[in-house]
Amino acid sequence: MDITQLAEQIRQGDRRALARGITLVESGRADHRAQAAQLLQALSASGRQALRIGLSGTPGVGKSTFIESFGMMLTERGLKVAVLAVDPSSARTGGSILGDKTRMPRLARAPGAYIRPSPSQTHLGGIARRSREAVALCEAAGFDVVLIETVGVGQSETVVAEISDLFLLLLAPAGGDELQGVKRGIMEMADIILVNKADGDLKATATRTCADYAGALRLLRKRPQDPEGFPKAMMVSALEEQGLERAWEEMCSLADWRRTEGHLARARAAQARYWFAEEVRQALLAELDRGTAKEQMAELAGKVAAGALTPSLAAARMLETLRAR
Repeated sequence: MDITQLAEQIRQGDRRALARGITLVESGRADHRAQAAQLLQALSASGRQALRIGLSGTPGVGKSTFIESFGMMLTERGLKVAVLAVDPSSARTGGSILGDKTRMPRLARAPGAYIRPSPSQTHLGGIARRSREAVALCEAAGFDVVLIETVGVGQSETVVAEISDLFLLLLAPAGGDELQGVKRGIMEMADIILVNKADGDLKATATRTCADYAGALRLLRKRPQDPEGFPKAMMVSALEEQGLERAWEEMCSLADWRRTEGHLARARAAQARYWFAEEVRQALLAELDRGTAKEQMAELAGKVAAGALTPSLAAARMLETLRAR
């Protein structure tokens, strides 16, 4: 593969080249990883930046419906929108359905939109391991907004906040009370909480839920990266496309303030450090699956299974061997 040519095609907005680039960075083969590193380095000089928006929520809250309605609104305004949707992988077979384009038929056909589903594989935190690199490729391809949709997640999966400028949390009506709202974890990471399905018979319930979370957010300690009034809770109806424009205005207001105050640049620098450390950790773990280290891991695992060693003692012996190498 000619990496220089591929990088140039991505910079020109070639969608097939972008798809090939994302496939390359998602590959686990050693030769592909080397090529992916070259590609990312070649594209890093483009200097293009998109507004990265992470979107999370529980299964069934309407993330795909929201993204389609929200994405259509942005494309109608002349913005180019990329959607990186992470689909859960089966713990039994390892396969994924990857049906996000089917859920977003209008957006999938929109000229200004690009949808890329990816499997979560064994990576925890609601995103795929290479989602950050896929975001970088979409930025280099000239997209204005990159939406990162996580798998349906719980309170502790907050890794998406490490690759986004804004973090949206979608909730369903009757999704909790004020006590739920002050729980730590994903709730305190959110910049804007959107109570979806605020339509029909659920509108009154959505109003109460939004009020509960708005009250809970006022009890949280103010973060330095937030202007007055943030984080905040809002109501939207993705089905009826209500509240989307106001939500976009609030996102732009928050992003502009953070950019002006320097918080956006500092956050991206901190994210780069985080992913550097994560790459080192993953590389060290990969070493355990090679050569003599793999053999010793298997030997110690057998002793642990037989009850001859405790897991903690076996781990200590393995670490001693690695330090001696």
